[in-house]
Amino acid sequence: MKAVILAGGFGTRLSEETGIKPKPLVEIGSKPIIWHIMKTYAHHGITDFIICAGYLGHTIKRYFADYFINNADTTYDLKSNTLTIHNNHAEDWKVTVVDTGLETMTGGRLARVRPFIGDETFCMTYGDGVSDIDITKLIDFHRSHGKLATLTAVRAPGRFGIITMDDTESDKINSFNEKTEGESSMINGGYFVLEPKVLDYIKEGDQTTWEQQPLKSLAEDGQLHAFRHYGFWQPMDTLRDKVVLDAMWNEKKAPWKVW
Repeated sequence: MKAVILAGGFGTRLSEETGIKPKPLVEIGSKPIIWHIMKTYAHHGITDFIICAGYLGHTIKRYFADYFINNADTTYDLKSNTLTIHNNHAEDWKVTVVDTGLETMTGGRLARVRPFIGDETFCMTYGDGVSDIDITKLIDFHRSHGKLATLTAVRAPGRFGIITMDDTESDKINSFNEKTEGESSMINGGYFVLEPKVLDYIKEGDQTTWEQQPLKSLAEDGQLHAFRHYGFWQPMDTLRDKVVLDAMWNEKKAPWKVW
């Protein structure tokens, strides 16, 4: 199974860092947040990644181009111009970085990587949030209900997408509304599991925002279910968020470190 990571936005609310790097490369501890996200997926056996790049996407390509060499001991023989690799510590990941456009919206980015997704169920998340979600259970839940889409529902302040479900026991989503202020409910925490047919719901090309028309239509068609996650979940939207996550990591109290 593949995991698609949306990593192309401008990250304007974290401009202290994102003036020189895209948000997914902003570090928690000494590692970019996208590395933390990928480590979570890899812990659950998912090591084939598709990264939807955009803003400063060349820096993401460079990070992964250098990743192998930066995680190995090396001998450089300058006389013979040879390189010997010793004790490689790099993960066994396959990483496809796709330029999905500078101004492309989230749904448009997902549509642009359709040729790389293929015909199998896939995971999708945002490149700016960490969680201790059990991805194995998430995938099992998705397969159990047989619909096209599962999103992870979490509790957080009301600046995120509000979802409405039948009752406290049901997982069927009746409606989806992005960023409703002042409401206390479960919200879209990302960490989706999707069938390839969801890409047919992206109707407006690059200008399609995944959290608007596609998710709303999937909910209206009864094709969107929620996996409730009551554990740790934290997006890195602001410098304050980064400072908090840094402190957790440096104090070895990072709840998302499940590997």
